[in-house]
Amino acid sequence: MTDSTVPPLDELLKDSPTNWGKWGPDDEVGGLNYLGPEQVVAAAGLISSGKVFTLQRLIGDPKGDPVWPGRTPAERTQILDESNWDGDDGPAFPGGLHYADDKINAFLQGSTQYDALGHVWYGGQLWNGYDARTTIGGLDKASIQPIAERGVVGRAVLLDMARFRGKETLAAAETYTHEDLLACAEAQGVELRKRDILIIRTNYLQLFFELGDKFYEGFCEPGLVYSPELVQWFADMEIPNLVTDTIANEVTFDPNNGVALVLHNALMRNLGVTLTEIADLEALAADCAEDGRYEFFYAAAPLKVAQGSGAPVNPIAIK
Repeated sequence: MTDSTVPPLDELLKDSPTNWGKWGPDDEVGGLNYLGPEQVVAAAGLISSGKVFTLQRLIGDPKGDPVWPGRTPAERTQILDESNWDGDDGPAFPGGLHYADDKINAFLQGSTQYDALGHVWYGGQLWNGYDARTTIGGLDKASIQPIAERGVVGRAVLLDMARFRGKETLAAAETYTHEDLLACAEAQGVELRKRDILIIRTNYLQLFFELGDKFYEGFCEPGLVYSPELVQWFADMEIPNLVTDTIANEVTFDPNNGVALVLHNALMRNLGVTLTEIADLEALAADCAEDGRYEFFYAAAPLKVAQGSGAPVNPIAIK
């Protein structure tokens, strides 16, 4: 049953800016169009120490995999190992080769991943005005495939909201605005520029490893909170990609209106901002705090999955 006190998205966002049609009627990568050769070359100029940080969380972590409620962690199954040759059922190769083989059963958005622009919608339309019925049986439009084929490369800035607020982790349902991001950047001594890839650290998923199943009780992650001003700021700054260490990038339920995941729609569905979730930012954040450099070269390419609504990714930051 729909809560009549919660405004529908088409009403809440009726005056929200959109980039539909900005890159033509067939566009499926949205704000990634902001990242051209000029941005790639400029970002490469940020590399000085050669330090490399990979930002994917481990799939099949013995300590558990944090996933969105309703999803299940990845399951890896061993198919072949040395025990298969204890009897006569191991495959025989000339020369006596033995090998290991395994497979994985996983939600495409069950680990560090990129959302396809067609992942969420309202009012029967996806990003760029595509009909929501093009999602039936798989995304025919705005799937992860065009993003994966294009790749994401540019200047990225880490905004360490946890350290900025003097906390180990942000609390459940704790919010911050674009003005908080600007204040954090100023405190870190880094400038936010147009077409930056924004990476926000909350360290909230540390609580998953500390609390276990209790982590999901009253589930509401911390994150950005909707306002018309915030959405306009993202539009004006031409932000191509928002990366966070939480499962869903934003506060789960907006404290001001009760709507779930408003910014998935205001930013991704309307502006074409790509969203990257469940990133592991701890080693990178520690290094940034040590050397005081919060800007770096960023590159990512999610797996190419035909018609997928998202795909796993192991982004790379190079300083």
